[in-house]
Amino acid sequence: MPAGFPVSLAAMEDTSAARIHFPSHALSPARSLGVRLLLALLLIGLVTAIAYADRHGYRDADGSGVSLLDCLYYSTVSITTTGYGDITPVTDTARVLTTVLVTPLRVLFLILLVGTTLEFLASATRANVRRRFWRKKLDRHIVICGYGTKGQSAVRSLVGTGTSLDQIVVIDDRSEAVEAAAREGVTGIHGSATSRETLMEARTPDASAVIVATNRDDTSVLVTLTARELAPHATITAAAREEENVPLLRHSGANTVVTSASAAGRLLGLGTGSPEVVEVLEDLLSSGSGVDLVTEEISAGDAGPIEDVERHCGGPVLMAYRGGKRLRRGDPELEMVQPGDRVVHVKCHEAT
Repeated sequence: MPAGFPVSLAAMEDTSAARIHFPSHALSPARSLGVRLLLALLLIGLVTAIAYADRHGYRDADGSGVSLLDCLYYSTVSITTTGYGDITPVTDTARVLTTVLVTPLRVLFLILLVGTTLEFLASATRANVRRRFWRKKLDRHIVICGYGTKGQSAVRSLVGTGTSLDQIVVIDDRSEAVEAAAREGVTGIHGSATSRETLMEARTPDASAVIVATNRDDTSVLVTLTARELAPHATITAAAREEENVPLLRHSGANTVVTSASAAGRLLGLGTGSPEVVEVLEDLLSSGSGVDLVTEEISAGDAGPIEDVERHCGGPVLMAYRGGKRLRRGDPELEMVQPGDRVVHVKCHEAT
């Protein structure tokens, strides 16, 4: 096995079940519960303060007055509607305060309690309904396996080229990464991308493309193999850390393999003597602004001399693909662009 594979593929196991995290700006369940608990305590404290402020209007069952502890006890049994009756308002003022203030606070407490219970009971049903609608509309989407630096850059690049956020699904086995994706407006699935179950949860068989951006080459190989089996017609782009693992990823089913370490090294090398070239390449990699490289299929009405095609495309043609054959700029066969050719050309965005 090539270097860079410290763990055998057979030993890798799915260690987490897939959980979908939809984009949401609402409070987390734990934080929501904490806010409601704080409100309940504030209500109890307010009733305690009201009772203590008019403590001379209350009497204990033994006929004595009430202390601060008695007022706290009275507020808890009163606001929770337990009502033992051992501490009661005996003056008109105390009874008015109980009617005007304590009773509405008691009703508010009950609403808070019932509302919390109903919300948590309904949360699972609401999640299932939302998952059902999400699955129904998901088709020809893009699945990104791994939401680290590479995965985040892939999302930004896709959005820059016009892909809608609701057509991107992120898979990561780190809950914090999935939550970060959800905050950015991308649906995230918490689980291992090496698992068929997780990939099926992301509707990978219906995806148009799969981006494998994991942090380990052995993981990338297993993800690519599984994704290719589930989606035989999808375009799979995988990242490799080591150059020697590129052939293995291609044999696993990846259409395109990007060697992150080698690419960064080449840019670093160019930067020492040709910083302008690095700046142009960085501009090309920033989709949606400056200068981009885009692919366009030429229709019958737009075919013709390459100069005319370039005027139609709005930028120079660098390469074309015809019947699986790659034609570079300057190739005699590319002097005349034919219908169905897929040309790669430069596109300039207007400066803002």
